[in-house]
Amino acid sequence: MLEIEAELIAGRPARYVQLPTAAGEESAASVARWVALGEAQAARLGVQAVPVMVLERDQADDDAHARQVAGAGLIYLSGGSPGHLADTLRGTRVWAAIHAEWRRGAALAGCSAGAMALTSSVPDIRHPRAAPHPGLGVVPRLRIIPHFDRLRRWMPWLVRTMTSQLTDGERLVGIDEETAIVSDGTDFSHWLVKGKRQAWVLGPDRRQPFQAGETVLL
Repeated sequence: MLEIEAELIAGRPARYVQLPTAAGEESAASVARWVALGEAQAARLGVQAVPVMVLERDQADDDAHARQVAGAGLIYLSGGSPGHLADTLRGTRVWAAIHAEWRRGAALAGCSAGAMALTSSVPDIRHPRAAPHPGLGVVPRLRIIPHFDRLRRWMPWLVRTMTSQLTDGERLVGIDEETAIVSDGTDFSHWLVKGKRQAWVLGPDRRQPFQAGETVLL
């Protein structure tokens, strides 16, 4: 994803703010792994790594953590539990700081759980028949299945289950690994596919692939 993240931070402050929040219910080793991945990517990009160690909701209301977000060029939400991520950040000082920086022009990105939580409704991949969590709401009317090239083999019933949960006007998109969909942040009906594999628009009787360089219209 180096080329994609380089494009996201290009022309923006050289400050790579990463939140390992989604791994907050996992082991300390898992959190440390996510932080190390972010630091290594920041080094490859030649920018400053700023891990913001918000793992639970009390920390998300800490002004010191919120101040770390200031001046970000790229804000990145890493993987783990999308429900924990959304429930931890939603309505807090840290989320207000992230949203404000994004509105001021910072790029905002997420992988896996981080991508799922940016939408308005967050399903539980591990328990997909459970009621979805409210998401962070940056991208309305969209639901995401990350790791789609893997999950469609491991959980062939997943698309059917998640499609049945869609409300009017919502769309379901699967994103393969090493792939991203990118918006300019102003028009969430147009998404450019980037990376090595495909993105998929999914429905009860639809599985439409989009290649890198193609635009997904929602």
